[in-house]
Amino acid sequence: MLSGSGLGWALDAMDVGLIAFIIAALSAEWGLDGGTAGWITSIGFVGMAIGASVGGLLADRLGRRQVFALTLLVYGVATGASALVGGVGALLVLRFLVGLGLGSELPVASTYVSEFAPARIRGRLVVILEAFWALGWTASAVIGYFVVPLENGWRWAFAIGAIPALYAIIVRWGLPESARWLESRGRVAEADAVVRRFERGVARAAPTPDAAPTAEPAPARPARAGVRALFRDGLAPRTAALWIVWFFVNFSYYGAFIWIPSILVAQGFDLLRSFEYTLIITLAQLPGYAVAAWLIEVWGRRATLSTFLVGSAVAAMLFGSASEVWQILLFGCLLSFFNLGAWGALYAVTPEIYPTPVRATGAGWAAAFGRIASIIAPLFTPWALNLGGAGLVFTVFAVFFAIAAVGAWGLRDLKGRVLDAS
Repeated sequence: MLSGSGLGWALDAMDVGLIAFIIAALSAEWGLDGGTAGWITSIGFVGMAIGASVGGLLADRLGRRQVFALTLLVYGVATGASALVGGVGALLVLRFLVGLGLGSELPVASTYVSEFAPARIRGRLVVILEAFWALGWTASAVIGYFVVPLENGWRWAFAIGAIPALYAIIVRWGLPESARWLESRGRVAEADAVVRRFERGVARAAPTPDAAPTAEPAPARPARAGVRALFRDGLAPRTAALWIVWFFVNFSYYGAFIWIPSILVAQGFDLLRSFEYTLIITLAQLPGYAVAAWLIEVWGRRATLSTFLVGSAVAAMLFGSASEVWQILLFGCLLSFFNLGAWGALYAVTPEIYPTPVRATGAGWAAAFGRIASIIAPLFTPWALNLGGAGLVFTVFAVFFAIAAVGAWGLRDLKGRVLDAS
């Protein structure tokens, strides 16, 4: 289940990462100015904002697996179709559709995994799920390095991005529905069948009573879902703190990583060399996730998240002042390490703070609010680069990471506790 969800997550990351390399190539081939290039990126995040809010609501009504498969299909088809575009207008429309699928999928997947995972390692499993993002982003960097520089290479890169459409079929028929969601909808017999399927597998592998993946059943409750529910029954402070963290992390992450290849080109590196450096920086995401996955069950959610966000702020300041190649690579790797470790912790804590009937809605709307920042950031970066250079840009990112680190302490920490515990 984790690997099945994680593969979908990696394919998401591959698509988001590819646009960073494709934009650098298209800017040269089509003669795009910074504003137009920024909009090609931002329009995808407009779709992601809408998709995240709608996808969460649908997942709380229709089920986690159904929505997960549908979102893979939508953005896979739209990405593949992008390979055939001949101008900016068509590409903008398709990138918006890609965003709808991507935005819906990410919060649904983290909710899905958290509802199956046992309490003692739930945070770690969700961080491992998030680590698939690094695999997908690394795949995009490899494609960017070897494929995009070729003649019509950006078209082939988009064609490769159509793979999720095929994977959607596997997801639809190969993964079980969330037992917690089925139980919350009153479909107890189906929920029991899913749990028994897991129990049979555990009994064959290691027949110990505490190894069952769903060892702590959720209490029965009437199904309720909707945005207003996120601000009722004492949930308002959690929601406000979560939205703050999502907003500022999104702004800094997408403002930086979408533009790093283009920033390096602007600093005088050729396209291939900038892609090479970006690939090296991307590889630092993997140890960041690994350390976060370990710390989140040792320190807890809030301490891990805030520590990695502070590290991101320091790394952003250093990267903004980097001039030598070794500085670009070292500080870029530090930024990648801390920022993606923070993302892992954030995705772990987000679904935990809400009860089952509104869990996907809460995760989806937090992501949707954060996507507002990801829409603004790619437009802000080229403007700020012209105004004050990389130093100004990354100083802003550092300040925003610091604000997110403070906001993290307003979140509830459910380390080792059962989902739905008050």
